[in-house]
Amino acid sequence: MQFELNASKRTLQGSGASRRLRRAAKVPGIVYGGTADATMIELDHNDLLLSLRKEAFHSSVITLKLEGANETVLLRDAQMHPYKALVLHVDFQRIDATHAIHQKVPLHFINADMAPGVKLSGGTVSHAINEIDVTCLPQDLPSFIEVDLKDLAGGQSLHVSQLTFPKGVKPVVHGSDDPVVVAITVKKAAAAEGEEEAAPAA
Repeated sequence: MQFELNASKRTLQGSGASRRLRRAAKVPGIVYGGTADATMIELDHNDLLLSLRKEAFHSSVITLKLEGANETVLLRDAQMHPYKALVLHVDFQRIDATHAIHQKVPLHFINADMAPGVKLSGGTVSHAINEIDVTCLPQDLPSFIEVDLKDLAGGQSLHVSQLTFPKGVKPVVHGSDDPVVVAITVKKAAAAEGEEEAAPAA
């Protein structure tokens, strides 16, 4: 999915200047990284808030239109008001199309209702993680990674090494770690009942 945002450079800094921007329905932000200096920016609040409400925006390459020039960036942080639908500040990092990036992408779990551990054994799906850190070139960055549970039995789990990643995308793991992504847990009574139902009649 492609995302574009319009931004303007800002020269005034400090809490007072930021409050004035917010009163004008603008969000203060910063663009950093690459060979250029960090740039202070401001964006339209409503446009940014609508984008932030889309899951894919948090794991997509974004084109930032900054006063006639395009910056290719990733969202690195968005500070929100504790209880209002108000964006207080946003950080973007410049990226280079020729260099690999690290980015967290969400996991989408499918076919949980078809999993034998749920359908036959009455098990419960337990998500150990809901997002995963990947490395790839910017153009290969996926919006999400799909996790198919259709063959998962009760008491079984899926690990990172068992996931299917798009071409050019690799998970970032530490050493020999192979973290659990999802598991189906079954209570003993439910498991015994499922075995009895599955057993052939004498």
